[in-house]
Amino acid sequence: MRGELLKIYKVLLDFYGHQNWWPAETRYEVVVGAILTQNTSWKNVEKAINNLKNENLLEEEKILNIDEDKLKELIKPAGFYNLKAKRLKNTTKFIVDNYGSTEGMAKTDKDTLTLRKELLSINGVGKETADSILLYALDRESFVVDAYTKRMFSRLGIINEKAKYDEIKEIFEKSLPKDLEIYKEYHALIVEHCKKFCRKKPLCEKCPISH
Repeated sequence: MRGELLKIYKVLLDFYGHQNWWPAETRYEVVVGAILTQNTSWKNVEKAINNLKNENLLEEEKILNIDEDKLKELIKPAGFYNLKAKRLKNTTKFIVDNYGSTEGMAKTDKDTLTLRKELLSINGVGKETADSILLYALDRESFVVDAYTKRMFSRLGIINEKAKYDEIKEIFEKSLPKDLEIYKEYHALIVEHCKKFCRKKPLCEKCPISH
């Protein structure tokens, strides 16, 4: 399994090149993006993040202090804005109350498992969101599993399509070297590949993995 997953990684990297994810200027911007991207496309998230940037609001204290109705209006392009405004405030409050800032959280000497449990205790933060924050905002080796991962690797026969999130995560983490850059790149490459070839209706004839 280890050899197989690494081989696929190398094929994808050769084909697409480095993706350099997550597109963000600060650690906190990654946190905001991870919450806003729930159940929507990244294009919509970018619109919402640009709204926040235009108002100079992409800082923890500013998000905590902004009127919730105004926040809803600004993040509206990302959809589910009533829910996401609450989740954004909840998550930000947790970070500020416990670590002062996302930078402070990144510098903690707590282990990754402890941080993951803390993030999952926040209302509205599920496993994919928690792992995205750990990997891309806090630079922790915590593999992110999304719908694309399930689709692609069940089609390749590597995972069972009914496998649970943590089972899939464990397969990747046991099979790959514990390398932050590989974790980041692999997840980004999977997303790119599923947009190009491993779509709902797959384009298998030109797929670089099947050749």
